Amino acid sequence: MDLWIGTSWKMNKTLDQARDWTRDVLAALAPGGTLADLPEHIHPFVIPSFTATALVHGLLGEDSRMALGVQNAHWEDAGAWTGEVSVPQAKDAGARIVEIGHSERREHFGETVETTALKVRAALRHGLTPLLCVGEPDAVKAAGESAAYIVEQAEGALAGLDEAELSRVLIAYEPIWAIGESGRPARMEELVEPFAALATRYPNQLRGLLYGGSVNLDNARDILSVPHVSGLFVGRTAWNSAGYIELLRLAAGAQEDSAASID
Repeated sequence: MDLWIGTSWKMNKTLDQARDWTRDVLAALAPGGTLADLPEHIHPFVIPSFTATALVHGLLGEDSRMALGVQNAHWEDAGAWTGEVSVPQAKDAGARIVEIGHSERREHFGETVETTALKVRAALRHGLTPLLCVGEPDAVKAAGESAAYIVEQAEGALAGLDEAELSRVLIAYEPIWAIGESGRPARMEELVEPFAALATRYPNQLRGLLYGGSVNLDNARDILSVPHVSGLFVGRTAWNSAGYIELLRLAAGAQEDSAASID
């Protein structure tokens, strides 16, 4: 099974810090590095701030196994949208992934189900991978409606896509109660129903189902053992290059454990 291990830097890192992080990770992945034997089915990706996108792409190169993403993009290809960045511009800067619908975008910048749908289609139209974020607030979780809530978010954004288009989509389940400095790590049993619901709604149709929300070096392997989880979308733990490198190593170990249990 393919595993996606990525991080979004949000509004963090100067160009020098972005350069150092990228060089550290590339050194680990290079021949002779600590991750030189990282299995091919593990897909690293990084989503820097917009100011560092072209810089990171230049360091990674065109054929890097580490995919580059952007944290947002407009649904129109061009126009009078002051302060926005289009998908063609993101692609031109080297991006292969577009993060869409993060809860911070929904809460603070008016992102809606309708705009997430438009952005998903824009990403697909230009050959990029949409990384759709879904997640419920604590009140919804307390009411026992987490699964229905996130499936509705996903259905709204992905409505009308055909099988080929769905196969290019990544979904990251990021419960609002688990993200950010005040978030709490999820218990493994809390992840079973949401991932089962997404997997049931889109059976073997998506590129991957990722989890994000207070992921750290202590819980990463346990999260990857939850049924239907095929990746991690990590914040603070991965902002340090050593933390991200260790997450990749843990992912490789988790995959080996899974293969051993099947044997």
